Amino acid sequence: MPVAPEIEYRIEIPEKVSAKYDNGKLTIKGPKGEISRVFMDDNVSMELDGKVIRIYVKLPKKRDAAIAGTWNAHVRNMINGVENEYTYKLKVVYAHFPMKINVKGKEIVIENFLGEKRPRKALIYGNVKVEVKNDIILLHGPNIEEVGQTAANIERATRIKDYDPRVFQDGIYIINKGEEE
Repeated sequence: MPVAPEIEYRIEIPEKVSAKYDNGKLTIKGPKGEISRVFMDDNVSMELDGKVIRIYVKLPKKRDAAIAGTWNAHVRNMINGVENEYTYKLKVVYAHFPMKINVKGKEIVIENFLGEKRPRKALIYGNVKVEVKNDIILLHGPNIEEVGQTAANIERATRIKDYDPRVFQDGIYIINKGEEE
């Protein structure tokens, strides 16, 4: 059963941002970078009219309406990312053994976590920039998914198993996420 006769989202493209849509691939360029993503569905359509991106569905079912809303959110995040950039802030917490954090290529290397001899590693996705300042790790990038996944990888790399988490609270934790401040 259809949800509404037609669903349409209109997204205005800001002055500093440019967009290109070709064969289902949307590319957004801005002062902070460039993001490309493929949007393909049989029932949901997207088109670029000058400085407006239009996402629409004629006679949508629930699934189609949900996909259109998801596309709307993805496009808005892409525009916001290339215009402002996303930043995640992580805190290095240790009580027992001081950790040493290094960035080597596309990996973050965490040494001396709980006194372990073998370093733990976390993958850096896409073009995320990583800054380590004492006990704070800053992640910057235009793609919110890449920045978020990199932060999750770092947090997961320092997850503690077989220890009482009330006593061993060592780790790296996300303390702030969002746009650049």
